[in-house]
Amino acid sequence: MMAKFIFVTGGVVSSLGKGMSAATIGALLKARGFKVRIRKLDPYLNIDPGTMSPLQHGEVYVTEDGAETDLDLGHYERFLSQNSHSSDSISGGKIYYNVLMKERRGDYLGATVQMIPNVTDEIKEFISSGMLGEDFVICEVGGTVGDIESLVFLEAIRQYANDIGRRNAMFIHVTLLPYIDKVKELKTKPTQHSVKNLLEKGIQADMLLCRSTKPFSEGEREKLALFCNIERSNIIPAIDVDSVYKLPELYYTAGVDQRVLEHFNIKSEDYVPDMNKWEELAKKIDSLKDKVNIALVVKYGDASDAYKSLNEALHHSAWAENLDINIKWINTETLENTDDMDSFFRDVTGIIVPGGFGERGTVGKMKGISYARVSNIPYFGICFGLQLAVIEFARNVVGIKDANTTEFEHPCSPVISLMTEWISKGEIEKRSQDSDKGGTLRLGSYPCRIVENTLAHSIYNTEFIHERHRHRYEMNTNYEAAYAEKGLHVTGRSPDGVLPEIIELKTHPFFLGVQFHPEFKSTPFKPHPIFSNFLRAAKRAEKQK
Repeated sequence: MMAKFIFVTGGVVSSLGKGMSAATIGALLKARGFKVRIRKLDPYLNIDPGTMSPLQHGEVYVTEDGAETDLDLGHYERFLSQNSHSSDSISGGKIYYNVLMKERRGDYLGATVQMIPNVTDEIKEFISSGMLGEDFVICEVGGTVGDIESLVFLEAIRQYANDIGRRNAMFIHVTLLPYIDKVKELKTKPTQHSVKNLLEKGIQADMLLCRSTKPFSEGEREKLALFCNIERSNIIPAIDVDSVYKLPELYYTAGVDQRVLEHFNIKSEDYVPDMNKWEELAKKIDSLKDKVNIALVVKYGDASDAYKSLNEALHHSAWAENLDINIKWINTETLENTDDMDSFFRDVTGIIVPGGFGERGTVGKMKGISYARVSNIPYFGICFGLQLAVIEFARNVVGIKDANTTEFEHPCSPVISLMTEWISKGEIEKRSQDSDKGGTLRLGSYPCRIVENTLAHSIYNTEFIHERHRHRYEMNTNYEAAYAEKGLHVTGRSPDGVLPEIIELKTHPFFLGVQFHPEFKSTPFKPHPIFSNFLRAAKRAEKQK
């Protein structure tokens, strides 16, 4: 059949869960046997999120093929259990950049370059590009209806629906029904205004996903149907849940996928859904037994969106291990100003230092690493967490007092230094201190060869792995012999032997650092083995207390 397109927009306020809704609808359609693809259109003017603060925009998610994208692509991958592509994410900045480059090359043959048709055509080209026989393509439009930067994207999807025929396109609007506690009422007026705003852009919503903390009545559904010009059965309650992985069951019960198929004149009885794995996952989440406390030593406080994939990966493995995980967020700057480390870590049996950039908070992170090393608490360092573990070990165990990374200090004993050259897709990539910040890191999936008879090998149970990277600094192997004498070993390298990928402290119950980001490859149905083994070590430590 011809690919069907579903456009997901948001109204009233941001952060309503458009990405989760897109991922959930995709999961339901996939459960019926359809081939699904999800794409993200972000209106902001950055080329990509690579240089954006995680406090503003959440984590930067990295795809297998090396794109720095919005965190919603992580939701898509985790819910669909399939890889997204670099071609599944675009920003307003990239769209305008492409248009201007075409103008400079003379591709428009001297014509005036305008928002319509040039920019809208560029957006439409992205929507339909690189198709691989998908039955459904879900396109999430970032931002909120009414944002100035969203206008051209809304115009583009309006045009696209007309181009392919309205029965081949569907508009789903995620909106808010606020509950006013003083009068004990859900208010529909903000949603009415949001739908009206969308209609002013030429788009009639076909379905409403109404976020609320309380169920709404049939009377409120009738009011929304009347004023928003939408069928009653297409007004769907999207009640808050305690785990996003319960959304597929919630939306399935509400008939979302059924109504989507009806919109496209597809007989639902020909595509019977298999919801077993989602039902089993929901039951598992509600029946966890043992508890484990894990500390995340971070510089963004408890801003969980900045560490979204890490948080999800920990829970995936915890559920697989039948563990009720409690994550204790420890701000690095609070550690910098105290010597009473026990007060922060006495109740935890595992410590993680995740990836990051910048010098702020590094002292606190290294104090947390030192505490884990000395106290024999399971430690897991990711990317920057590996680099700081090397610096801490070089200073406090090997005795290299000026050990540091050239990212922060020069001159120093450069135990971590800028990676100036590496092989990517068969070609030599080169970088210098003067390179642009955006898009110049080592990005995407790279192979790693693991040494036998090591912790890393016991975790993966294979010699070669592929993991996703996002960094520009590397461990300097000139100091490797000095580390090995004291028990810290490189146990994973790039196949050419040049780049260290994994380190471990053999005299420790569990002390592992990786230069890559394993959290990007974890799903609820296939937890990443490093996180699972780390939590098992933490559980053992809990029992020994």
